[in-house]
Parts: sequence; C-alpha cells; structure tokens
Amino acid sequence: MNNRISTTARKCSAILLPVLLAAACTVGPEYKKPAVTGPDQFRYQIQTSEARSFADLPWWGVFNDAALQALINEALTNNPDLTVAVARIEEARARVGQVESEGKPQVGYEATAAGEKSFIPQAGSKAKAFTYGNFEGLLTAAWELDIWGRIQHATESAKAQLLEQEDVRRGVVLILVSDVAADYFGLLALDRELAIAQESSTDYKRTLDLFTARYEGGRDSKLPVERAQAAYDSANAQIQDVNRRIGLQENAIAVLLGAYPKPAARGQALEQQTMPQTPLGATTALLQRRPEILAAEQEMISANAQIGEAVASFYPRVGLSAFLGGEGVSIANSFTGFGVWNLAATLAGPIYTGGLLEEQYNERKAYWDESVASYKEKILVAFQETSDALIAQQTLVGRRTALESQVAAQRQSVDFALERYQGGRASYFEVLEAQQELFPAEQTLAETQRDQLLAVVNLYKALGGGWYGPAGEQTEPGFLPTHTASAGG
Repeated sequence: MNNRISTTARKCSAILLPVLLAAACTVGPEYKKPAVTGPDQFRYQIQTSEARSFADLPWWGVFNDAALQALINEALTNNPDLTVAVARIEEARARVGQVESEGKPQVGYEATAAGEKSFIPQAGSKAKAFTYGNFEGLLTAAWELDIWGRIQHATESAKAQLLEQEDVRRGVVLILVSDVAADYFGLLALDRELAIAQESSTDYKRTLDLFTARYEGGRDSKLPVERAQAAYDSANAQIQDVNRRIGLQENAIAVLLGAYPKPAARGQALEQQTMPQTPLGATTALLQRRPEILAAEQEMISANAQIGEAVASFYPRVGLSAFLGGEGVSIANSFTGFGVWNLAATLAGPIYTGGLLEEQYNERKAYWDESVASYKEKILVAFQETSDALIAQQTLVGRRTALESQVAAQRQSVDFALERYQGGRASYFEVLEAQQELFPAEQTLAETQRDQLLAVVNLYKALGGGWYGPAGEQTEPGFLPTHTASAGG
C-alpha cells in the first residue's frame, strides 16, 4: 500500500512541478551601481615617481617603531570593539542561513497516542465498559516554490548585509590601528613636552641661583629674584600638568588595547620618528579600499533586493505540502490499522491589505534612495579627508623647517643674554625674556612634529589602509578576506 502511495505522490509531483516552475518569473529591479565620477587626481597631491599607493603598504612599513607595532598587535587581539564586530558578522552569517532555509523543503513529523475508557448503556439499564485507543504517526513536508523571487531577494539582502558587516569590521580595524598610532604619537609629544618643561625648570633654577647670588652680593635688586622664582615655579607646575596628561593618555591607549589602565611602552622618541614617502595611487582605488564606501555599496545592494522582496509580496505564494503515515484504532481489545497520505498544492495571495503592501514597497524604495545618497556622501567625505591630510602634510613641512630655525636662533639668544648679563651689559629682563620665548617655541616645534606624524596616520586612514603581510596575507587575528560586490537579481 505504501508503495502505491509513493508512486502516486511522485506522479503528482511530476505533473505539478514542471507547470509551476515553467511559470517562474523573478520580479523586482535589477541592481545597478550609481554612477559616481571622481576627480582625476587628489588635491594637493605630492608628485612622485612611485606608482604604488601608500595605502597598500603594510602598517609596520609605515610606522617603523617596534613599540608601536607591539601596541597595534595587542589592540588587534584584545580590543572589545573588534570582538563586537566579529560577533556581528557571525550574526549576519546566521541570518543568511535562516533566510535561505525558507526556500528549502521543510520536513517534520507528528505522533499522537490516546486512550479512553467509557461506559455505554445497555438494555436493562446496564452499562458496559469499552476501552478505546487511537495511534497516529505522520511524516509531513512543505515547500514554498519561490516563483516570484521573494526568498531569492531576501537572501540577496541578507548576503549583502553580511558583506556589509565584513566591511564594517575592516573599518573598525582601520580606525583602531589609526587611533592607536595617533594616541601613541600624542604620547611621544607629551614626553617631549615633559622634557622641555624639565629643561626649562633646570634653566630657570640656574637663573634663580644666579640672580639670588647677585642680590645677596648687593649687585642687584630683589626684583630679578622674584621674577626668576615665578618662572621656576611655573615650570614646575607645568611638569605636574604634563605628567597628569601623560597618565590620561596612557589610560586611553590601554582601553584601545582592551586592557586595564597601565603604562605604555615607548620606542623611538618623537624627534627620531621618520616620515614615510606617501605616494597615493589612482583616485579610483579610494572607492575600492575605503571600508565605509564598500559597506555603503553593500547597503545599496541590500536595499535594492528588499524592493524586489516587496514587489514579490504582491504576488501569490505557491507551495506544495504532503504527509504520509498511518493510523491505528483499538476498540475492545481489537486493533485496526491503515495508512494515510495527502499531497496538495497551495496558492495564497493578497486581495486587500488596507495599503500595507504598497506602503512597504514605498518604505523600501525610500530606503534605496537613502542608501544611494549615503553612498555618495561617503565618497565626498573620503576625498575631503584625503585632501585635508595632504594639505596638512604639505604645509607642515615648511612650518617645521621655520620652527627649527626659530628654536636654534632663540637658543643662541638665551646664551647671548646670559653672557651679556654676567658681563653687566644687559638687565635681568633680557635673560628672562629670552628664556620665556625659547621654551614655548620648543613646545610648538614638538607639536608640529607630532602633527606631521598624525598627518601620515590620517592619510593612511583616509586612503583606506592596507593591512597586509609581505606575501599579501591578512595579518590581524580572524581577518576576513576582501571581496568584490556583486549585483542583486
């Protein structure tokens, strides 16, 4: 009997499936990437014969400092934001599987067993007890035929969201590495500022001792002593303030590393850091490298697929369902069993929904428009950030050169002022003025050296960075491979 059931089911499937699948027609718009025309070259581009883009360099080749490299490695291993990004990728991957499962046959089972004892009245007002039992076992199957592409579009949307999360993770990596480098160079600048404050304190103490000796010897008034004492105290207060800021900066770096507050290791001093050459490559590479631009494109692909899903909702859903099993009945210790089966084709669709489907379509169309505008905005921001970094990089070179010359001249001025004062040819004011002009100039020079390094970091970040090893492999833990966006159906 079961063989006859199976044969009948196969015959019905053979008749229905070709008819339904022949009518299959995926509805909805085909994805087309919006045309965006970028500039032929970057504004303030520094001319160079090097063709390869600066962003293709491995990060250890850009930031050639062993201590910084160790900090970046630790951040890539332990940073909580990166862990969150990885978890979100796994969530998106699971959603893809959930959506894909809707287009596959769903098979299940059912089983019931029931027993009952009842009394049935007999002639002569007598009742007789009967025992009744019912047993049922079924295998069930259902399959929605994705004729209009609803499930296909939903799957495309979920896959695009997965790729978007992968690009988001790349963006987290890019920001993380850049932030660690920026905070590290900021810490080196604070170290240099502390050294300047300590140097100024030493010099002011020497001046104070000199003025005090002349005052005690009756060769000068007490005014120079008080002025020198005030300058010395100010330098000591500056030392304490810089130490406070160093502690805060180290704590900020520790958070990026996913660690509790702790001191940060140093490598090369601020003035020892080298400025790498920064060829840019083609402007089109910027659109292919920036994680947020790639993520925005995946968002457009997802939005387009969701429009197709909304369009397919206007059409009927077609499916197949079947069950196969057996039932058994036991009455008064006698048992009867028989097989059961069912095969059905279902058709269900909307007639009137009060505007629900129309508004869902309008919502997803608006989401598409939003995603396109967001994509174009991110491209504009990318070129702005690149240009800003190039402007800073180009102008800071001349500023540093001028400041180095200024500091050298002011150091000579301090030496000459002390020499003239000791020779009785200048007043104390000339000495203090020379010192008070030297130390701020040294600090400004240190800030400019820091800003030059930050310009390199910002340019690397603006170009999208390339965190690759010598053989092209990704280097941070669990890094997902890059991908090329594919058009939706």
